[in-house]
Amino acid sequence: MPDRRRLASLAGVTAIALAALAGLGSASPARADAASARHELAISLTLLERNQATSARSHALKAVAADPGWGLAHAVLARSYLALGEGLAAQAELGRAHDAGFDIDRAHQLLAEAWLLQGNPKQALVEAAKAPPRYSVYAARVAGRALAAQRKLPEAQAMLARVLRATDGKDAAAWVDLGRIRQQSSDVAGAIAAATRALAIDRGNVEALVLRGELVRDQYGLIAALPWFETALKVDPWRHDALIDYAATLGDAGRYTEMLDVTRRALAARAGSPQALYLQAVMAARAGNDDLARALLQRTGNALDGKPGPLLLAGILDYSAGGFQQAIEKWRGVLSLQPTNIVARRLLGTALLQGGDERGALDVLRPVALRGDADSYTLSLVGRAFELTGERDWAVKFLDRSAIPVRDPSTPFGIDDSLDVLTVALDRAPDNPVITVDYVRGLIDAKKIDAALAEAQRLAKLYPGAPQAHLLVGDVLMLMKRFDDAAAAYRRASDLRFDEATMLRAVDALDRAGHRDQASAVLAIFLTQNPENVAAQRLTAHWQIAAGDWLAAIDTLESLRERLGNRDAALLAELAYAYAGNDQLDVAQLFAAAAYRLAPLNPAATDAYGWVLYQAGQNTPALQLMRKAVSIAPWHAGLRWHLAQAEADSGQKAEAKTNIDAALGDPTFEDRAAAQALRATLG
Repeated sequence: MPDRRRLASLAGVTAIALAALAGLGSASPARADAASARHELAISLTLLERNQATSARSHALKAVAADPGWGLAHAVLARSYLALGEGLAAQAELGRAHDAGFDIDRAHQLLAEAWLLQGNPKQALVEAAKAPPRYSVYAARVAGRALAAQRKLPEAQAMLARVLRATDGKDAAAWVDLGRIRQQSSDVAGAIAAATRALAIDRGNVEALVLRGELVRDQYGLIAALPWFETALKVDPWRHDALIDYAATLGDAGRYTEMLDVTRRALAARAGSPQALYLQAVMAARAGNDDLARALLQRTGNALDGKPGPLLLAGILDYSAGGFQQAIEKWRGVLSLQPTNIVARRLLGTALLQGGDERGALDVLRPVALRGDADSYTLSLVGRAFELTGERDWAVKFLDRSAIPVRDPSTPFGIDDSLDVLTVALDRAPDNPVITVDYVRGLIDAKKIDAALAEAQRLAKLYPGAPQAHLLVGDVLMLMKRFDDAAAAYRRASDLRFDEATMLRAVDALDRAGHRDQASAVLAIFLTQNPENVAAQRLTAHWQIAAGDWLAAIDTLESLRERLGNRDAALLAELAYAYAGNDQLDVAQLFAAAAYRLAPLNPAATDAYGWVLYQAGQNTPALQLMRKAVSIAPWHAGLRWHLAQAEADSGQKAEAKTNIDAALGDPTFEDRAAAQALRATLG
């Protein structure tokens, strides 16, 4: 997402303008069209008060055009640029205002914000300190944001708390700024409260509406967030940052035509908008038009350098064009900014493996592959890497796990520092959430689970508004197999941020606790809000197959195949199961054979091929394949149950009983009643 811009208070420039307009004297325009300039400037100020900054800028431009030598008009135009987040343009207009005789000592707070918007918080603090006492509130808010930009979050919050005390809590813009800083601090509950307070004071505050939209997007989902952005754009239809957030949310929701229209509006609002061009590049890449995506990304120039999203996309485009080393460098850059970005780790691991750096690939993929919920693609990459290094025992372990339904709960990323080092760090800063999280991870790595739980619970109590704290509690409880308690912790997290990671954890915990109906409800709610989410669609299809809802499963899986292509063995295997269940055996065999060709050591693909052949009456090859699947994953109850049915149908009663007994020994085995009934007929 693009960097957010924060709306500043109107107090400073409005006071200046009202005083000047009340007694123009020597400050009045000397040109014959002075009345026109005053009229346009008055309209601009009114529009600024109404949060319509884009229109306010238009009228301020008209005032400047009517009398270029009127310093006050340039100052008001600068103020409108600040409201729109355009710091460089604002600074230029303040310079013109000064050249036209405007007293720049009355505008240090405006200069401070201009520097801040240009990414120079240090200079912003210098200018804010020069602001006259009458503009101290404005200057203090800019200073608070500048401190936050320097990652001095406690000091920033303290500064804004003083502003709110000085204004009796009635400064909507200060609440927005505080909400942004709380959001940056991961205090989601606090950010929601601040945005709500801002809107209670000024329901048309565009920045508050956009902030609330972002928070709703994380809290409830994409679809729920759209009305907030739409409301902001009703106030100011051409507000660039609101358009960007709206377009990005539409794109994530799969509404690409609307997304394209909104990005075009953003480009009309701000010519050459790098954020809009980036979103169009993402859309082009999704459509498979790499040349267009590359051209659009190049048009952003250096404006988005160092941003994870553009770096990730640029690497994908480099990789698709054969520029493996360039892609590697870009994806390393993403991980330097976001070490837990699993997508970037997968991509970088793939590129390193392709380039012959097996050890480098293993280093990058290790934190993901060691998780209990590691995805099949990552596991297969790690398995291939170990094969290439000659460590076949390790290769077999990871290939065995590849594409098997998740068996273990999610766990946090591991930590490299020793527990002793982490303990010392925590003793020095016991209330630092980042250090506490690392310490809990260290305790988990050291198998000190009870201590990890106590520390995670302390963190959640200390920061009840931070979803990460509740997720950490849930992760530790999952390791302890306290699934109901973990589900409760994840529920608290999802009340604050209902994203994919939180949803998957909540669904997993509820399902393991025996509440499949509740887990299904959570998954359905998430998909309603995030209809394009691949992980949610995969899980939905898996459960549709388990419930025998074959047509629904086929629809879900075919939709996924249209997006993901025909190289995903797990997806093709699931399609084979679904088509076989719907008695479309010819189609099922095509998908099963394709899955097996892609991953002959994948037990799920192997079983799918065997199961489809068994349904088609080809028992001999079916038994061979299903026995191979069981030999790869002997612990998997579902594979043993499939094999048992084929063996029983082939008259191999002793073997069938052995496999049924093994399946029934798994407390999570779902086809228990059918297996027990078949077992009873075998004697």
